Amino acid sequence: MAEIQRETGTAIDPKWDSAGLVTAVVTDAATHELLMVAHMNAEALALTMRSGEAHFWSRSRGRLWKKGETSGHVLKLVDARIDCDQDAVWLRVEPAGPACHTGERSCFYRRIEDGALVRDTALPS
Repeated sequence: MAEIQRETGTAIDPKWDSAGLVTAVVTDAATHELLMVAHMNAEALALTMRSGEAHFWSRSRGRLWKKGETSGHVLKLVDARIDCDQDAVWLRVEPAGPACHTGERSCFYRRIEDGALVRDTALPS
């Protein structure tokens, strides 16, 4: 019964993984471009909803971080959605600069082609 409520009800009840995280997919609200994929714990999700700016859990740093905390490239929340079984979050945002730590607009700026990575020149940098 709890699974049915999670999948069709109105309560926010994320299905956290064993590390207490859910996957967060981030897209540009205006262009619909996929910007990044990250992870959120309960605190990151709550901070994002309360502040209106994207926060995540950094697995490599082992800490909470606000996107753009050092670069200024914050992600302003436009809309937050959760998938049917509540194990993934979709953030639609207005980016204030590149989303990728490499300086690229999107973390998905390369295609896999013929066994190699190729920069997608059709994407703006």
